[in-house]
Amino acid sequence: MAPKRKKKSSRRKKSPKPILAASEDMEPVNMESMGHPEIYPLVLTTKTQEIFNCRIDEDITDEQPYKLINKEDIFEDLRNRAAVSDFHPVKKIVQEYPGNELLLVYDKDFKYGLNFYLIGTEEGKENYFNPPEVSEEQEEYKEYIPEDVYIYKPPVSKPWVSLGSEKEIEEESVTESTKQITYMISRKRSEFGAPIKFSDQNASSVKDAYIECTAYPDKNFTLKQLEKDVGMQVIPQIKDISTQTKWTYPKNATTQYYPREFSEEEKETLKQSKPLVDFLNNASISVEIALQQNEITNTFIDDWKHLAEEEGTFGDKTDTHLKEYQSFTDLHSPMEKMITCVSWHPTIYGLIAVSVAVRLSFEDRVHFSGKLLLQPSLILFWSFSDPIHPQLMLESPDDIFCFKFCPSDPNIIAGGCINGQIVMWDITAHADRIENIKAGGSRSKKATLKPMFLLEPESNKEAMYIRHCAVSSIENGHKRVITDIHWLSDTFEINRMGSVFENRSGICCQLVTCSADCTICFWDIRPQKPLTPQTTEKKKEESIEIPFDVPSTFLHLDLSWKPLTKLRLSKGETSLDHCPTKISLNEDHLLCKTQAKKPVSLHTIHDGIVHTIQRSPFYDDIILTVGGWNVAIWKESVMTGPLLQSCCAPKRYTSGHWSLTRPGVFYIGREDGYIDIWDLLEKTHEPAQSQNICITMITCIKPWIFSPKQQFIAIADYYGTLHILEIPWTLSRPSTNEMTSINHYFEREVKHLEYVEQRKKIREQEKKEMEEEMAKKKVKIYQKSKEQMEAELKMDYESYLELEKTVLINLGLIKVTEKGSYLDVM
Repeated sequence: MAPKRKKKSSRRKKSPKPILAASEDMEPVNMESMGHPEIYPLVLTTKTQEIFNCRIDEDITDEQPYKLINKEDIFEDLRNRAAVSDFHPVKKIVQEYPGNELLLVYDKDFKYGLNFYLIGTEEGKENYFNPPEVSEEQEEYKEYIPEDVYIYKPPVSKPWVSLGSEKEIEEESVTESTKQITYMISRKRSEFGAPIKFSDQNASSVKDAYIECTAYPDKNFTLKQLEKDVGMQVIPQIKDISTQTKWTYPKNATTQYYPREFSEEEKETLKQSKPLVDFLNNASISVEIALQQNEITNTFIDDWKHLAEEEGTFGDKTDTHLKEYQSFTDLHSPMEKMITCVSWHPTIYGLIAVSVAVRLSFEDRVHFSGKLLLQPSLILFWSFSDPIHPQLMLESPDDIFCFKFCPSDPNIIAGGCINGQIVMWDITAHADRIENIKAGGSRSKKATLKPMFLLEPESNKEAMYIRHCAVSSIENGHKRVITDIHWLSDTFEINRMGSVFENRSGICCQLVTCSADCTICFWDIRPQKPLTPQTTEKKKEESIEIPFDVPSTFLHLDLSWKPLTKLRLSKGETSLDHCPTKISLNEDHLLCKTQAKKPVSLHTIHDGIVHTIQRSPFYDDIILTVGGWNVAIWKESVMTGPLLQSCCAPKRYTSGHWSLTRPGVFYIGREDGYIDIWDLLEKTHEPAQSQNICITMITCIKPWIFSPKQQFIAIADYYGTLHILEIPWTLSRPSTNEMTSINHYFEREVKHLEYVEQRKKIREQEKKEMEEEMAKKKVKIYQKSKEQMEAELKMDYESYLELEKTVLINLGLIKVTEKGSYLDVM
């Protein structure tokens, strides 16, 4: 039990994955099997280590690998986090512990299987701090024993715990299920010892001598066959044995014979016979048809099982149109505004956020810039419970064109402005207003949570304005409108040099933005260490009073936030700079050492600005792009071109989004208010259907899954109206093997692109060879002398005259005389 002293290692071991919390009745697992019943292994996550100040390599080191934890602190953690707490498996041990402080030891070598273990007795804690003394003889013996020698430890007997194996043994054992019958055979005393004579006789000649014992089912006796072993094996030889007897009287008889077989000569004669050939010719067609039917159709499929499918709660299989469910419009704004971005709340059902901007051109925006400063720029939170009044209003210094919820904490929101600034909001203080409300009487032990969109409309009529808690620096950020913003995954992060490495905190703390100024910036929300220390007088001068309604979460970023690193896209094959409009991140490809500034591949497919680029939720390497008057689908590893490119649409496309449940369906919005629904299982050259939603341009499309039986899609338009439509059964329920079929379609398109690329290379090579051959011929012609050219022309003319005479003779217009002269025939 004494702690071992080892050299401190700079390498930090990763903590294993947390184990699911046990139930209340489950006993805690100790190390009684290893002779330490007082030790209880535990898994402490990074969050728990921070709460109890037992962080590895910081609070707990190799010199001091233990921590004394107050008993009340553990109870407080169990009350706050309940079953999520890492001390929940040992809750019973903590309650029964007699002392006030429990000993928690860091198991660096995973001796007991996990990264920590708890000592559950006072005696065990005392033995850990004051190990029993060892005699001098044992100490001398330990010096001669190398560390890597295995020391045998005798096993400790444990009580036998039944796991149900005795039931299987009882079922497999043979037991007598019927009562035994006892027969008593008696004989007269006078016949004892008399000789016995046996003789043969015909059973049919004596009355009642032949008795037939036929089998019959006994209702009082049933035999259950639990298991039956059947073995089958193909053998090269087959023997057919049968008997044909006339049942005149009962007689046991058997006949043994060999089957008749053709000789080798008879076989050869039969093979060459015409009847056999005719039979094979006639039967081969039927056999081929039957084999083809077996290949095409699965004869063992259950048609009844695949015939009926579960119906949804709305519509039926024939309904293919989107149904209007609800709409939201800001009726209190004096300016005409459009919706620029839409996002469903990640955790709260029925809550959707939209950013709005004034509908003005660049020239008009500059002209009315003074009036625009008086109007607030907002992000509105709409709830299904109240279509008129927004639940929250997030204020911004300028119009927001894109925003995203933080994946680690949905209460943190980041947005990009038209002036190039990044704005941060923290709505943690208002989470109770938008998330849930406790209902029920005070006597109930567990209060039920009621989502906001199920409340009465009268309970949420007062909108609440929330100020931003941080905004980036104007001079150090983007110079133009921010077109897209994304949170980096919690698995990796980027340093100032642009290198990618692992994110050990497990929290999303970095952002990436792109702007019309041809730059991509990476931002970090954590406080950065200053390069030069600041004096206290300078800090006092820079201190600003914080308003009471603004949280201090990102106070260190306000007006001083700078990009961690900036990437400017260089010029490619054209003379124009590359202006990024949308970003799509792939975690697998981002884990590299450097980032390329020059584009690897360029394709001019769209005849307008690309405003939608989105990865398929089912295939990480399939990307949908929408821009101009067409749509394209790409595969990330294929550089030759798109897998699918639509023809020119009647109206310009403005937005698009993949379906969340069907791999082959995606929605495309148009500038005339129509939405094109593509279904790759039905058509690949044009949309499967088109539906009118509004009378103006569609600016954003976002689907959302409410339940397995109900889905919605949010469609925003240029006039500031947010339409919520219900997706029908046919567009939300995937068909059988749809994902496999779409995957085969993409693989075929990849092979088609490879074939086209190969043919293009072959044609270019043939064209090059033809040009070289023509050049050689021209060189030969120019090298000939004047006399040679005249001689060749003379020979050509003479051959022409000979051909002319031959044709005239064949036509009978000229006759040949005996002297070889020619006569004209008129």
